[in-house]
Formats: sequence, C-alpha cells, structure tokens
Amino acid sequence: MPDIDIDFCFERRQEVIDYVSRKYGKEKVVQIVTFGTLAAKGVIRDVGRVMDLPYNYVDSLAKMIPQELNITIDKALQMNPELRGLYESDPKVRELIDMSKRLEGLPRHTSMHAAGVVICSRPAEELVPLSRGADGSITTQFTMTTIEELGLLKMDFLGLRTLTVIRDAVALVKKSKGVSINIDQIDYDDKKVFASLSTGKTDGVFQLESGGMKNFMKELKPENLEDVIAGISLYRPGPMDFIPKYIKGKNSEGSIVYSCPQLKPILAPTYGCIVYQEQVMQIVRDLGGYTLGRSDLVRRAMSKKKQAVMEKERANFIYGNEEEGVPGCVTKGISEQVASGIYDDMMDFAKYAFNKSHAACYAVVAYQTAYLKYYYPVEFMAALMTSVIDNPGKVAEYIMVCRSMGISILPPDINQGESGFSVKDRSIRYALTAIKSVGRPVIEAVVKERNEHGEFLNLKDFISRMSDKEINKKAIENFIKAGAFDSLPGTRKQFMVAYGKIMDHIVKDRKNNMAGQMSLFDLVSTEEKEEFDIRLPDVGEYPKEMLLAFEKEVLGVYVSGHPLEEQEELWKKGITNTTADFVLNEETGIPVVKDGDSATIGGLIADRKIKYTKNDKIMAFLQIEDLLGSVEVIIFPRDYEKYNSRLVEDGKIFIKGRVSLEEDRDGKLICERITSFDEIPKKLWIRFPTMEAYEAGIEDLLSDISESEGNDSVVLYIEDKKQMKKLPPGRNVNADEALYDALCKKYGKDNIKIAWNVKKD
Repeated sequence: MPDIDIDFCFERRQEVIDYVSRKYGKEKVVQIVTFGTLAAKGVIRDVGRVMDLPYNYVDSLAKMIPQELNITIDKALQMNPELRGLYESDPKVRELIDMSKRLEGLPRHTSMHAAGVVICSRPAEELVPLSRGADGSITTQFTMTTIEELGLLKMDFLGLRTLTVIRDAVALVKKSKGVSINIDQIDYDDKKVFASLSTGKTDGVFQLESGGMKNFMKELKPENLEDVIAGISLYRPGPMDFIPKYIKGKNSEGSIVYSCPQLKPILAPTYGCIVYQEQVMQIVRDLGGYTLGRSDLVRRAMSKKKQAVMEKERANFIYGNEEEGVPGCVTKGISEQVASGIYDDMMDFAKYAFNKSHAACYAVVAYQTAYLKYYYPVEFMAALMTSVIDNPGKVAEYIMVCRSMGISILPPDINQGESGFSVKDRSIRYALTAIKSVGRPVIEAVVKERNEHGEFLNLKDFISRMSDKEINKKAIENFIKAGAFDSLPGTRKQFMVAYGKIMDHIVKDRKNNMAGQMSLFDLVSTEEKEEFDIRLPDVGEYPKEMLLAFEKEVLGVYVSGHPLEEQEELWKKGITNTTADFVLNEETGIPVVKDGDSATIGGLIADRKIKYTKNDKIMAFLQIEDLLGSVEVIIFPRDYEKYNSRLVEDGKIFIKGRVSLEEDRDGKLICERITSFDEIPKKLWIRFPTMEAYEAGIEDLLSDISESEGNDSVVLYIEDKKQMKKLPPGRNVNADEALYDALCKKYGKDNIKIAWNVKKD
C-alpha cells in the first residue's frame, strides 16, 4: 500500500481524524504506536542507575556523548578521545559502556505516533492487536512498518503550524486591508519575492529561517521555485557537500561536466548534481533501459538503504539482463567505465536520497510564507507570533525581527486588542491571551462585551461591566501590569492602588441591590453620585524599569521597551551567541551551541542564587537575560571570588564561558570571565562639517569636555577634509549619558556619536 502524508492546519488536525472516524467507523480508525528506544546518552544513564553508580559520575560520562542526531556509543567512542581514554583505562567505565552497547537501540517505552493513522476495511481489533494509551486513546500494538507489511492503509495526518500561520495571515489581510487572497492562485514567479529570499532575511519563512539556510539563500540567490526546491533538498547532512558544486553550476553553466550526453536533459535543471530520487529513476530508465516499475524498485531500495539490492542492480544497469528484459548501458553505447561511475554516484546519493515531490510541496509552502511576508509583512508577522504565543522566547525573537522591519509592537489593549496578535496600521497589537493568569474564556468575554456594548470608558466602567464574568483581582492586576489599561484615563500606578477598592465597592453594591436594600446615594442625582465615586489617587507613575519588569512578569517578554535597548549596539558587538542559541530547537531537539564550545553572552542579571559547596565555598547560579530570552550561568567558587563585585542585581555584564549541554534540556554556560558593560572602553566621536567650523569651535569644545574625566577617548572628524583627530589621553572623558545629552544639545545629535571598543577573544 502507498504511504500517504498529508499536512493540515495545526489547529484542525483533530477535525480530520474525527471526520475519518465518522466516515469509516470509529472501530476502523486507530492511531499507531511508536516505541521509544534506548539512545546513547539515555542508555548510559539508565544502566548507571541500575549499577548503582553515583549520578554525577554517570552524568559526566553521558555528557561526553556528542550532541548529534542518531549518535551511537561506538561513534561517540571514535569522536571523543576523552571518553575513549576512560573506556580503555577504567574497568568500571568499560563495564558500564559495554552493557550500554548491548542494550542500545532496544525499546524503552511506548508512545503515540505524531501523525500515523491506520484505516481498516473491518474493525481494527480483527486485524491488529490494540492497546490503550495513558490518555485513554486506542493505538495499535504494531509499529508503522509492520502495519505497511500487513497491507493496511497507513496515512500520516500531520498538523503543520505554518499552514495555520498562512490561514491567519490571509484572514488578517482581509480584515485590515479588505483584500481577499487565494493563496493557491498567487504569482509563483514573482522576482521580488525571490529577491527577498536572496537577502537572507527569511525569519518566519517555512524551512528557510535557520542560520545556515539564511546563508545558503544568500549564496544560492534563488530565481525560481525550482531553485527553492533544490535548496530544501540540498540543505541536509550529506547533500550539503554538493552545495558548492550546485552554486558553481548555477553561476557558470560552462563549468558543468556530464559523464555522457544522455545525462544532460536529466541533470540540467540541477546544474549537473543528482539531487532527487526521481532523477535516479530517470537515469536507470533512459540509460539502463529500465521500466517504470523496475526504476521505482531501485528508488525504494535507495530510500530504504537496501545495500544488497542496489549492488545486485549494478550489473543489470551496466550490462543488462536479457532474461528480465533490461538492455543495460553498454547496449546504448555507454562505456562500462562511465556506466560504473554513474552508478557509483547514484550509490553515494542513496545515503541521502530525497523525494522531489516532497521537497516541492515544502517549497510551495515556503514561497507562500515568503510572499505574504514581502507584500503583507505586518499581517504575516502578527499571524506568526500568534502561532508561537505559548513560547515567550520565540515571541521575543520575532519582536526583534519586527523592529528590524520597521514594525512597532504595541502593548495589549482592552479596547483594541484581540485574543491573538492583531494589526493596527503599521503596528502589531500584542495578544490579550498572552497575559498570564487570564484565561481564554475571560478574554473572549471581554471582547464580546466590548463588541456588543462599546469600548470601556475607564477602570470602573471595565470592572462594573465585567464583574459578573468571573474576572478576579489577579486578572485585573495582570491586565494593569501588561499595560492593557494604558488607553484608559490614569496611570498603571493609579490603577494598581485603586482597583481593589473599586472591585470591593462594586461587589458590595451588587449584594445590596440583590437584597433590595437602598443607600442614601440612590436618592441623589447622577452628578452628585460622581462626587462620591472612588477617584484615582494622585500617585504618579512607576519608573520605567518597574513598568518593564511588570511586562516581563505577566507577558514573558518586554513590549514597550527593553532594559538593554539603549546599549543594543554594544551588546551585539560584545557577544558570540545569544541566549536563543542555548534553547532546544523545536524540530531537532538540539540547540545551536555545541557542548564544550567557547561562547560569550551578554545581558542583565535577572536572578542570582547563592549556593555553598561541601568546603563552605560560595558559588552562584545566574539567570542572564538578553533581548531574546534567558540562559542559566554557573559560576564556580574560584571565579565567584574574582568577579563577585560585578554580580549586582540588574547589572549588565558580558560572560565568556564554556557551553554545557544535557539531554533534552536547554544549554547552560560555565563562567570563565565576567566583564561589566561599564568596563568596556568607549570612543566619543564629534563631527565638524568643515575645517573652518573646527577651527572656530575647538576651543569651546575643549572647554565643554574639560569637566568630564574618565577613560573614554575623544575623536574629532572633519567631514570636508575627511580627517580624524584623536585627542591625547589627557583629554579622555567619561562618555556617559549626561555628557552625551549636553553635547547633543549644543552641537546637534547628528554630530555626536558614542562607539564601544569591543574586543572579542
């Protein structure tokens, strides 16, 4: 039976399964089991536990296994000399690893296949053994390969988040611009869209947003859908080796060499490289004389990596097989040597064979997202952030992307916000459902009340209209902290002081009304009543740092600003990695950084925990926060003593250290050196338009900076002469905010600049 894979909108996948169950009968549709296996790191930890070895000891051995896909213990022993040395010298390690090797790859636990569904002609229990999962769902006891061998129809119903993003983006475009987009009927040969891919600014574009893929797109400069299809197929372990050859062929067709003329029409679209399974099928048909059916058998053998079958077919391909009706290459005038070379190339390709139709589907979705991002960037980014609303780190990353695109992010708003991220002109309004401790039903009730009875006028109006909708004090408080009431009269500090009294007052009034009681206030006019209303106290507003801290607390990200934004340039110059590089990738489960790598991060100290070692020495665990997220940093006693003075709360620091990775956890950094932002030397640049302006103003300038003493150098730039003059060390200043503001006021902001002298190791 064929293997059929279909991607659906992430939110509607269950609808498809329910539909299939209704159509064919619930008893005939079941999901497929998978067996989790004992992988290299996991099996060492499990065996170590059974052998009653200390956790730290076993953990240190497990960490020596490289963080790679499909890594095995044997491969790890070859790759890591330290692990191999311990294996050869320590009998305990040898026993642990030998036992682990025997168990490696064996089933460990069962779970449900992410997408696999089997549809039977009769009740499933008559055909396959079934089991009940932990959540009560029914699954098969056979895996998908056995299901296929039995001849049952296996279908993969995949929930693809990107399809949800496309749907939501199209809906937002319709709502904000009144434009109806049929995403299947867009121009798939739009040169502007392909040009946007060539810039490498592909954040949010399906399959093309990883760092490596961005660089590849810059090199490839795709000009049509065929290039994108090839790009997706090539950017994987194995085919990546052919990327230089592919790009060279694309840029210079004269460099392409074909082993025989018959290959040219087959490999010309991919510039002489074998990229797809379909090309292999065409080669064995056109050169070896295979039938369509037989060529598919070769393709299957390659995709399943059946080495024996492929070796057997070598002789048939080169010399033919009269009994089986295969002419072979030799009968078509292709020399034995050339035919053998072509078959060797196909055998190499078998290691990473890729299906063009699969890549083409992905390329179409990639192009659709790129199209929406190019023509409707605000709507697309809003839909994209809605899709990752439960992942603050990813939201923070996309907020940075939005700002680089000139799209401003507005805080959530009780009168304009929606449950997801919404569009307001050239801005994106933060989603109300992103506010912590405020459930989706509350947000739906707020939006419904607003749509039916108009916008909320003030805090009291909101509380009185929503008090019977199960909205509690915690929800109100988090609305305030998130800035959702900023459009109402008053400040966040005023709201925070008054909301409790207003709620109590309204609840009391409602109770009195229910009891049929009247107060004196019921007898006076509306104007007189207003005089006795609870007024917002005159307490001003919180400082900016506290406002930002509140946003971080209830939204998981900073919205109206960031404590680092004024020093963003310095931060970018001083780091080798961001905190996002330490986070596990959603698809691969592997972060960007590698275990043992040297890395420098920068940010503010969001949290600091002190621990005492067995020797009563102090060590620290820091939470370092940058513009994209946070990462844990471990500081051992020796370094803690050295750098303790720099570890102040909300202090801004750079930390150089060594990456530490654990299985299925975000990475950490082991501290080696700490540098405060304030320690980084600066240069104060002052521009004069002409030499005359310089000669007229230099004495005044020297007088203006004479009061400021520090270690920051001063550089004068005379624009018309393109000359630089560095003042002597005796004229060094403290290039702080006060001096910068004073000079900007006198000489103009365009003529004053502060740059940092950052030296990376």
